[in-house]
Amino acid sequence: MPRRPFVCGNWKMNTSIREAQGLVTDVVRGTTVLRDVDVAVAPPFVHLSAVSKKLDDSRVRLCAQNVHQAEKGAFTGEVAAPMLREVGCAHVIIGHSERRAYFDESDDLVNEKIGVALAHRLDPIVCVGETLDEREGGKTMEVVERQVRGGLAGLSAEDLSRVTLAYEPVWAIGTGKTATPEQAQEVHAFIRGLVADLGGAEVADGMRLQYGGSVKPDNAEALLAQPDIDGALVGGASLDASAFVAIVRAASARV
Repeated sequence: MPRRPFVCGNWKMNTSIREAQGLVTDVVRGTTVLRDVDVAVAPPFVHLSAVSKKLDDSRVRLCAQNVHQAEKGAFTGEVAAPMLREVGCAHVIIGHSERRAYFDESDDLVNEKIGVALAHRLDPIVCVGETLDEREGGKTMEVVERQVRGGLAGLSAEDLSRVTLAYEPVWAIGTGKTATPEQAQEVHAFIRGLVADLGGAEVADGMRLQYGGSVKPDNAEALLAQPDIDGALVGGASLDASAFVAIVRAASARV
């Protein structure tokens, strides 16, 4: 059975409340007829409640950009998994390259966050990917394997079935550069093999793998045509509703 495509827009630290409400309204309107693709948006924390209200009776799901590994406590400025569920989140992004680079998030911490997300019925989108120096040094697969195995360590087959992995080459995020479809497919196929080793062939075959490096309407079709690329984690282009909808449409054409 083919995997159902999944496209998520990561708005990062952008939009006012009014802009967020307008953007999600346009996304809902533009994707209503594309029923063969799962769609999610990840606004900033402070906009989650306002955006959630705009998603009532729609198929678009709410996603958080991060989560703390503790369920509650004296962690000023952090947000816990139960809070995200309460506001309506179905997904959470974990281990984004910007979190790894700017906030020193390790594979062990990513693993802890995945555990708390799953415990509170939040389906994780787990990001992995190499820097430019690592790619040029021939270390892409080494880095990706370390991140996949470290992040998913100890998860059962049932847990793994709820995880989406997003390959985001760090050198392609926000730079305008994009991995070629062949480069992206090579890494996605490698990741699927790693998941098979961790959870078995059936789990690996069912897991959705997103590409997350500067996806745009003009490259989405070629990327999403690859056999192991099941969707996209979209950054800058997700702030433009028409561009984001075009990417969702490209995913729909893949089915």
